[in-house]
Amino acid sequence: MILNLGIIGTGLIANHRLAPAVVNAHGAQLWSVLSRDFNRAAQFAERHNAKSPQAAHTDLDKMLLDPDLHGVIIATPDKLHAEQTILSLQAGKHVLVEKPMSTDVESASAMIQAAKDANVCLAVAYHLRWHIGHRQIRENVQAGIIGNLHHMRAQWTWKAPDGENWRASPELARWWSIGGVGTHCLDLIRWIMLPLCGEVESIKSIFSSGIWNRPHDETALISLKFESGATAEICSSVLFESPKRVEIYGDKGFVICKDTLGGEGAGQITTHNGNMAFSVRDPFTGEVENFVEAASKGIAPEVSGTEGRRNVEILVEATKFSGLSYYST
Repeated sequence: MILNLGIIGTGLIANHRLAPAVVNAHGAQLWSVLSRDFNRAAQFAERHNAKSPQAAHTDLDKMLLDPDLHGVIIATPDKLHAEQTILSLQAGKHVLVEKPMSTDVESASAMIQAAKDANVCLAVAYHLRWHIGHRQIRENVQAGIIGNLHHMRAQWTWKAPDGENWRASPELARWWSIGGVGTHCLDLIRWIMLPLCGEVESIKSIFSSGIWNRPHDETALISLKFESGATAEICSSVLFESPKRVEIYGDKGFVICKDTLGGEGAGQITTHNGNMAFSVRDPFTGEVENFVEAASKGIAPEVSGTEGRRNVEILVEATKFSGLSYYST
């Protein structure tokens, strides 16, 4: 069976990553598209060859009435995720929602409950798990290639041209740098470390703002301690360009990733034994295929709503100690 998928939101990620991934994914096809602007929805649907006879929509309720629509990918601003996800789940549609799944824990819990009530799949889009090199690293670390895992670090930054990004707006988002990329770093760290180190038991953070005079984090530093005593740190920023790096340290070796963070599935990986070879594949396609398999077979997706909620819980906890007045209100 081919799963007919709709995309809610027609921004850069939807246009350049998610729609091509649906087109290329085994077992799926792009069916319909929702945008606030009908012409934009129609152009998006035509560009990516959406298959529905009525592919362009501006009204979510009407889009969800389509019995031939099996699932949706939600790629709208963060504060819209919860309402759109719950409506879609209640309509019996499977949902793959972009990260972070919501901006508060209560909404994330409501999304999980709605999926249970409707007996449909809820998955959260953390595409870095389908980078082939990342998957090899995780397998090798679990196998003990670096010994006991003690520390992990992820840094992902970019230079915003100004403060007009929608993530800087309190109406559309709660976080800026950590909502854009820091949440990905957190998911990657938990995915690799949890099986060996247990849960996160301590969180500390420093957030910086003021360059663009917007209330959200421009630079964020988050430190984590796991039950085993292992530690991790995340650095995200919209103020400067830097090499995208992931570092993993054990008592018998290390792994260093350069430029594997992103959407290309590429980069370089070095270990204490030398360079690590891996194949390059679009991680968004892997993400969509996992969602399709989970929805079709009635099994849990790799990134469930429960794991997405835990990510939100940690981000919310980190904001309590951010040092920014916005977060303390």
